[in-house]
Amino acid sequence: MELAHDLGGRDGLGAPEVETDEPIFHEPWERTARALVYAAMASHPNPTTSAFRHAIERMDPEHYLASSYYEHWLTAAATVAVESGVVERSELEAAAGGTFPLSRPSVDPHVEASGAQRFAVGDRVRVVAADHGGHSRCPGYVRGRAGTVVRVDGRFSLPDVEAHSTRRVVEGTYGVRFAARDLWDDADELAVVHVDLWDSYLEPA
Repeated sequence: MELAHDLGGRDGLGAPEVETDEPIFHEPWERTARALVYAAMASHPNPTTSAFRHAIERMDPEHYLASSYYEHWLTAAATVAVESGVVERSELEAAAGGTFPLSRPSVDPHVEASGAQRFAVGDRVRVVAADHGGHSRCPGYVRGRAGTVVRVDGRFSLPDVEAHSTRRVVEGTYGVRFAARDLWDDADELAVVHVDLWDSYLEPA
């Protein structure tokens, strides 16, 4: 499933806006939004970075693309607070004096988690093409593409499971190198792309 936050490798979005000497916060409310995230997540039954990221990913695509960085944070904080029963949506809308957009409900997907560390440096691997529809740290532009393991990292909790429940599956992670031409036909023939991937995202090529 293609989501609005997964924009890596896509074109047609126009030139990025670069702000020289960009401040951490543009407006006072952004500082408040950042603080609210930590307060909201403290009340969540699964207070993980993965769950927070997924709350942002669940935003309506049009809202996501039209809103600022800290509006993403504010929407996620409000969504988590409502889902945790800390506040009612009606209370937010009363305070806002109108509608208060929240992220869409979360659906716990079926994740095939290996819990393994199956690959070694030099192995040819292919990224699993299927997308389970939930939170994932696998960028869409490498799905179904083959690359080479160039680094074996430690074992870490799989975000795809961690975002949706208190269950934890710890498995191997790898640095995988892809020829840019294998990702995009018009890429420089000498260019390569390195992506960090969990074991469950991979299969032997």
